[in-house]
Amino acid sequence: MPEKLSFAVQQGPKQMVVFVVLLTCLTMFAFAANSLLARLAFQTTAIDAVSYTVIRIISGAIVLSFILIMLRRRPVISLTTSFSAVFLFTYAAAFALAYREISTGAGALILFAAAQLTMISYGFVKGERASLIGLIVALGGLVLFLLPSASAPPYGAAVMMAISGMAWGCFSIIGKSDDAPIINTASSFLIAVPMSLIMLLLFYSQIQLDQLGAGYAIISGGLASGLGYAVWYWVKVRIATISAGSVQLSVPIISAILGVLILDEPIRLISSLAAILVLAGVAIVTLTAKRKK
Repeated sequence: MPEKLSFAVQQGPKQMVVFVVLLTCLTMFAFAANSLLARLAFQTTAIDAVSYTVIRIISGAIVLSFILIMLRRRPVISLTTSFSAVFLFTYAAAFALAYREISTGAGALILFAAAQLTMISYGFVKGERASLIGLIVALGGLVLFLLPSASAPPYGAAVMMAISGMAWGCFSIIGKSDDAPIINTASSFLIAVPMSLIMLLLFYSQIQLDQLGAGYAIISGGLASGLGYAVWYWVKVRIATISAGSVQLSVPIISAILGVLILDEPIRLISSLAAILVLAGVAIVTLTAKRKK
């Protein structure tokens, strides 16, 4: 990866822009693929959520460790990376538990909304100000999405995914203050490995390994998560802050489309309208917060 990136940096402005745009698109697809891979694993294989989580975290740790070796850096064990690892582990475990019962698009929307609202709330506490209307629109859309109906996701799975999203939001908040995000992300994955192994021992009697399901977890952890995060951090510093926040609005949409195309999951009108409200509200808050800052 470093060779390719250094090659791109040496190119002209137009080539560099195209390269960054392509990498941005790839990382958004990678993040959306996490939802699809989890749903594929639990819908089409016999793997359990604990095994999936453990394999995903270990795979991510291995890939990010190789990246650190290539960069000639070492992991950092500190209070910050330890807290970050706890949030990472919570995100991954709740993510897997939720996707046993929730569709690809619905899970991605709740995950994204919970993560963004967590970061927005933190911003408000820290004195940042943004559009109150945008926040109301986002929350209203989320409430509409979760109202009892034939298309509403199971509440247990929705709550679990919301917990996953809040944990991811906290993980991202810690990451914003990092001077070396790839090093700290790799460190967080490595610290999360023993946490996942402890969970594996606690639920050993319920373990159901499946070769294909394990393959999905490896792809999710190693490529969509580990490599995806590393590339995203490289891209993130090369695009505008507003763009970095806004482009992530595409992830729930891509996830829903992948769910329809690959898993034949239905898209209902009321759910689509609610999703549009959530994404529009978050976009308004993100844009206004950055401008005022």
